Amino acid sequence: MSWDITGKRIWVAGHRGMVGGAVVRRLASEECEVITAGREVVDLTQQAQVRDWMAEVKPDAIVMAAAKVGGIMANSTHPVDFLLANLQIETNIVEAAHANDVDRFLFLGSSCIYPKMAPQPIPEDSLLTGPLEPTNEWYAIAKIAGIKLCQAYRKQYGRDWIAAMPTNLYGPGDNYDLTSSHVLPALLRKFHEAKESGAASVELWGSGTPLREFLHCDDLADALVFLLKEYSGYEHVNCGSGSEVTIRELAETIAEVVGYEAELVFDSTKPDGTPRKLMDSSTLHGLGWNDARSLKDGITQTYADWQQELKKKESMDV
Repeated sequence: MSWDITGKRIWVAGHRGMVGGAVVRRLASEECEVITAGREVVDLTQQAQVRDWMAEVKPDAIVMAAAKVGGIMANSTHPVDFLLANLQIETNIVEAAHANDVDRFLFLGSSCIYPKMAPQPIPEDSLLTGPLEPTNEWYAIAKIAGIKLCQAYRKQYGRDWIAAMPTNLYGPGDNYDLTSSHVLPALLRKFHEAKESGAASVELWGSGTPLREFLHCDDLADALVFLLKEYSGYEHVNCGSGSEVTIRELAETIAEVVGYEAELVFDSTKPDGTPRKLMDSSTLHGLGWNDARSLKDGITQTYADWQQELKKKESMDV
């Protein structure tokens, strides 16, 4: 299929987040109208607000990037928050989209939806074939529910709605709070602060051996717009770079980008999470998209963006 987005009204739900912001930037080069709405306009956890707002704006398409997200610590210590908030956001938006006859809907999941011991690289059909990784199962269950909800509307009502599963993401707008961030921005901050303070070492959780795949958020946004235009199918589509590194290798790359050598100290009392997580993105690549930048280039760009943010914040605080 080919869906022409020219002249369409596209709502990017969650535009203030890293992924939503990237999608807004990507859609700026298309001849469409981008719709955004912050929490001060509509609280996505409140069903009545979502119904009323969508009935008023009537989007032609929705890119569902809104979610409550966090790293291992946040997921482990606040399971109710991650399960409840994400279920509320998903069901409210999907139900209102159906009521307002939204033509295209692109739901964003997460690679954590897959079983902890899924085959590697992880194919789409490994969903629900085994136990989830315990440290983020609450978020994963909510995302699985969102995928199945879109599939249910396609099956029962013929909705041309699709889902995409991004791998681990990073880039402008990422979260650098060490209590809730993911591994890449957390390490960027740790090495940056070590450089500033002259610290001799940087501490990392776990053993440093888990393998992870990373994709720059602007590359994901390009892939999502591609899918919005070109894909119509019941099954969700993996979105990854196709490359993986160990956490140790990631730390070494970040040290090189930041320009600071420090001893890597691994805290074995902290969890590693899933031992390996590489997405099988052959479906996406077979459709015609395969345009991910290298990890070092992406981290270099991300670090430069974050430094600009820090300088801007410092100038505002003066």
